[in-house]
Amino acid sequence: MITVSIVTYKTDLVELTKCLSSLLSPLISKVYIIDNSSQKYIADFCKEYVNVEYISSRNVGYGAGHNQALRKVLMSKSKYHLILNSDVYFEPSVLEQLADYMDSNEDVAQVQPNIIYPDGRMQYTCRLLPTPVDLIFRRFLPKKIIEKRNNRYILKFKDHTQAMNIPHHQGSFMFFRIECFNKAGLFDERFFMYLEDIDLTRRMHKYYRTMFWPGVTIVHAHRAASYKSKKMLMVHIQNAVKYFNKWGWVFDGERKKWNKRLLKELL
Repeated sequence: MITVSIVTYKTDLVELTKCLSSLLSPLISKVYIIDNSSQKYIADFCKEYVNVEYISSRNVGYGAGHNQALRKVLMSKSKYHLILNSDVYFEPSVLEQLADYMDSNEDVAQVQPNIIYPDGRMQYTCRLLPTPVDLIFRRFLPKKIIEKRNNRYILKFKDHTQAMNIPHHQGSFMFFRIECFNKAGLFDERFFMYLEDIDLTRRMHKYYRTMFWPGVTIVHAHRAASYKSKKMLMVHIQNAVKYFNKWGWVFDGERKKWNKRLLKELL
């Protein structure tokens, strides 16, 4: 069985309805909606769905929000859990195919499908583990200087038609084998928003394969808030600082080893 968690914050109900319409697979046992804005209209909306559990929460952040559901999931009999953004939608059969993939690859803790924008353009969500230049300083450097490095960082040189063992997954759609949380841990709640997805994936990657699998495709209406809002940009930078304080700014042995290995496999 599969459980799902979605963190909301004053989320538009049209968006949320479209997302929930993707979750009609008979494999889904429970959908947790953790509302970091504690809005009555979202609570009332959730009552319309028999398998949706509404969790009212103060604004604790993205990872801490999902952890509220994950702690419940760890005590359940479900085998897989999906971390999902409300601005994502896909065919319900996608989850069955991902579960089949995981059933056939028992050393995989986490899988990410092909992700596209609503207009069909590809989202390059498979990436190397980042350096400070990749996450912070690239925003302030001329495009011509940073473009070549950025294309390497997001693996744009690869056609993304084959499965890849990637240590960095994007947080909008993260499909996990639940038992692996017992070894890798849950989201690090020091990260309010941004970087918690990289942090968790690399902890999973240390013990298991964390795969990109292009066998199915989902749509992510990515808003890139930190590129449009100075406030969200500051949140992004603050959490990037926390990330590099944790894993290393210049010296990060795992980053060097895993990025080198991945590039060798792909080039």
